[in-house]
Amino acid sequence: MQTVQDVPALRAAVRGWRAQGQTVGLVPTMGNLHAGHHSLIKLARARADRVVASVFVNPTQFGPNEDFERYPRTLAQDQAGLAEHGCDLLFAPEVATMYPFGAAHGVSIHVPQVTDTLEGAHRPGHFDGVATVVCKLFNLVQPDLAVFGQKDYQQLKVIERMVRDLSLPVKVLAAPTQRADDGLALSSRNQYLSAAERALAPQIHATLVQMRELVGKGHARRIVEEAAHSKLERAGFVPDYVVIRRAEDLSEPADGEREGLVALVAARLGATRLIDNLPFD
Repeated sequence: MQTVQDVPALRAAVRGWRAQGQTVGLVPTMGNLHAGHHSLIKLARARADRVVASVFVNPTQFGPNEDFERYPRTLAQDQAGLAEHGCDLLFAPEVATMYPFGAAHGVSIHVPQVTDTLEGAHRPGHFDGVATVVCKLFNLVQPDLAVFGQKDYQQLKVIERMVRDLSLPVKVLAAPTQRADDGLALSSRNQYLSAAERALAPQIHATLVQMRELVGKGHARRIVEEAAHSKLERAGFVPDYVVIRRAEDLSEPADGEREGLVALVAARLGATRLIDNLPFD
């Protein structure tokens, strides 16, 4: 696997593949990779001739109370894992490469509507940073396809909307959420859980499963949401939201709506904020 930090080297590698008629898949990441990320590489590997992964801790998607400087940077470990799972090239740029005029003074992309709720409401500006850096990566790599995990469900919807609205020639693939045996969604944040918190954390997934079952049996959405919120609070979580939304655009479903839905949770457990979701179909 080749590792590059500068744009000319990245483009030279991609240009060489294109000259051979090969397709290119992209997996954007912020590093500190685990088995969930490796599953994205595996999907890209199955759908494209060549796979590029990016590792870039993007400053524009961090809020004022989110510590950009403390985000774990594990490049050597990430390189080993990517090489083992079939990545052809790792693009690991510096901030100045991605934001030549400075992160605070660069062009910013805002995707309306789908960013106004849930994570967007709790983390203002977060998705502007996500959309901007992903668009930059699409321009730099010019991939045929890009893979994003369903665990960050709203992020996936934001990228899909941006690609469609800007007519970007990239096929967005959604990779299923990877889970531990007890149901906990794999996440870099799990490493911050204490042993006691780790034992409690799978209750998020169990709650999502129960929400899906209750709605399927005809229970009213709002009652299901309230019961799930209370259940997590009693277990020791501090929920930001526990909701059921339309899977396509995260809008609120009408009363009695049963198909095309997704349940989403964001909750703090101790000092760690966990998110998860479960599509109903």
